[in-house]
Amino acid sequence: MALIHGEVPNGLKGRRPLVHNTLAHLACLMLGTIIVALLVRTEMSLGWDFVAASVLSLSIIFGFVMYLLPGYPHRRFGYANMVTAFRASLVSLTGATVLCFESLHKTDTVLWVLVGVVVFALALDGIDGYLARRYRQESELGARLDMEVDALLILVLSVAAAMMDKAGAWVLMIGLMRYIFVAAGWAAPFLSADLPPSLRRKFVCVVQVVTLCLILVPAITVPMSAYLAAVALAMLVVSFAIDVVYLVRQRVRA
Repeated sequence: MALIHGEVPNGLKGRRPLVHNTLAHLACLMLGTIIVALLVRTEMSLGWDFVAASVLSLSIIFGFVMYLLPGYPHRRFGYANMVTAFRASLVSLTGATVLCFESLHKTDTVLWVLVGVVVFALALDGIDGYLARRYRQESELGARLDMEVDALLILVLSVAAAMMDKAGAWVLMIGLMRYIFVAAGWAAPFLSADLPPSLRRKFVCVVQVVTLCLILVPAITVPMSAYLAAVALAMLVVSFAIDVVYLVRQRVRA
């Protein structure tokens, strides 16, 4: 509400250029997303729920960005964050398509387009990290935004796999696992402690996206799609188990 009335939150006082720069970039991305959503709606004869779902999901993500902005140490939103925010736009459009396109499993062309979008979004995932390091714009905001966009993409893809009957309802656990872990941290605060950087965690995340994307390919059918999903889920469970064991040991030592 403070931003609506032209006031700057306490954590951003004296940093109006950062606020204005961030809002300008996010507004441009939102406008672009709305235009694309309207074009896709017309081309694919989708309802207004598609546009609404795209805008709502992206608004939530951008609201999260503004929530974290007071702790952002740099003067401008930055190239890396722009790439990640653009990925958020792609994920929002993908999620809206999965939820609102009723005959998705019968339309190979749309599936191939979705696979292409997901592959593009995955490729951008490596670019934002490079840009953050290249221009020395690394931040907690960037890391959190990147993680949340990845988590949402995995959730969207797992929902798509379930809706297309590429695997049983259990495939939703791939997308819900992180959110369950976060919820567990509310009940047991020691589970919300910081974890050290891990290549294993990043690798498993990429495997989830690649596997779920592969499952969407029309040529991949049951039971192969279910086997692939089961392997991806098993890797994810093991990765989370390793993190939980680490956090439990840290609590015992404390």
